[in-house]
Amino acid sequence: MRLLTGVLAAAMVLAVAAPSRAQGTNDALLRLLRILRDRGSITADEYEELRLAAGTAPPEAAPAARATTGPVPAGTPAEPPQLLASTEQLAARVQALETQVATQDATEVVKKALANKWYEKIGLRGYTQFRFSEVNQGEGVDVEVPADRSVNANETLMIRRGRFIFSGDVTDHVYLYAQSDFNASTGAADFSLQMRDLYADVALDRTKAWRVRLGQSKVPYGWVNMQSSQNRGPLERPDALNGAVEGERDLGAYLMWASPEARRRFRDLVGQGLKGSGDYGVFAVGAYSGQGLNRPDQNGDPHWMARVSYPFKLSSGQFVELGAQGYYGRFVTQTQAVNPGTGVITPARPDEGIVDERVALTAVWYPQPFGVEAEWNVGRGPELSDDLTRIESRPLQGGYVQVNYRKAKGTSSLFPFVRWQYYDGGRKFARNAPQMKVNEMDFGLELARWAELELTMVYTRTFERTRTSLFPYTSATNANRIGFQAQWNY
Repeated sequence: MRLLTGVLAAAMVLAVAAPSRAQGTNDALLRLLRILRDRGSITADEYEELRLAAGTAPPEAAPAARATTGPVPAGTPAEPPQLLASTEQLAARVQALETQVATQDATEVVKKALANKWYEKIGLRGYTQFRFSEVNQGEGVDVEVPADRSVNANETLMIRRGRFIFSGDVTDHVYLYAQSDFNASTGAADFSLQMRDLYADVALDRTKAWRVRLGQSKVPYGWVNMQSSQNRGPLERPDALNGAVEGERDLGAYLMWASPEARRRFRDLVGQGLKGSGDYGVFAVGAYSGQGLNRPDQNGDPHWMARVSYPFKLSSGQFVELGAQGYYGRFVTQTQAVNPGTGVITPARPDEGIVDERVALTAVWYPQPFGVEAEWNVGRGPELSDDLTRIESRPLQGGYVQVNYRKAKGTSSLFPFVRWQYYDGGRKFARNAPQMKVNEMDFGLELARWAELELTMVYTRTFERTRTSLFPYTSATNANRIGFQAQWNY
């Protein structure tokens, strides 16, 4: 260090003799000397001696000097070129380090200042689905799919979903989630903007194993209902499960529990591209309005539900999820007049609603690379009587089985699938809750060259599907349709 001090002193003394070049070098060297002094590499007296040797005014109040030096003697040797180059390089390095430290310090200050701001904890993401369908009508009435308006001779091109999601942990105990949907299928003739989700998860412990969900969110019934449409292969959910809660959402309050390990698995099943359903707890129990998405309660009697599901991980690394769920309540069906040819009839229904109850079993073997999904539910629900005079509670059953395969490399993926779905029961969300029969096969392929763009093609063979929007409630049979979808994620 004494050698370095001597070199610095010589450089500063020589700088006095070359004023045209000295000022920039002196300033940099003085900054270096201050660093050396503050770190204890040189004493305060040594710092003062070297500063005075440069003949410059102190940029800060300096400690008292032990002594001063006199003028530079005549005949001082010429400055060695290599010494000046070395000191200039050293000064430049010191300046760069100071700038880096100052930038890091400023960044840390900004981070600390914004650490507790709620808007720094909220993320924005979403996806859009652009769809085209072509239908080859078979026998009977035209094919009608309640959730997909593109299956219509007059509306073949459409934006099926335009989702924007705001979410994040605003505090250690409160997680917020809000999702809107542009051009949602509300049944309106015009395009629409609709609220899909608006809820808060309130964590009851530090590990967030226990939490309460309040607001409008997906009802924890049916694995495929909770699986995001962003992740699902087929274009729409199977009617047998989706018919329990069309739109998948309702106003409700749920108590959920899941161990940290289970929550990590739920998250990984989505993050690894395995088409997971997301984290709705290993166990969930709660109550919800029961009338469906964006609809107020009609009878003051909520639906009650319970669900248990666990993602097992085998020794081979294979994920398997098994679950069971059920709900009970009274549903208030909307009615309208029909004319069977013998006069106008408006079906009667009790004001307190009609018994609506179901139980379902779930089994999912995740695609690693082969996968199987299967769900089946049975129960009773609102259905129009045979004589069209009343709505009553009648048996229902249905489900689906899907076989798929996933091949992924980098951001590219290939996901072919085959699905069979079946349902026989009332469609409670349609006016008059007519009996609905569905028997279809889907053959599809999802391709993704990049994670932000997915292309899907699905061919559907309709053996039978009841049209529930118009009376008489008859079925389309032996029909074929093909659907194309481009989905971009952001």
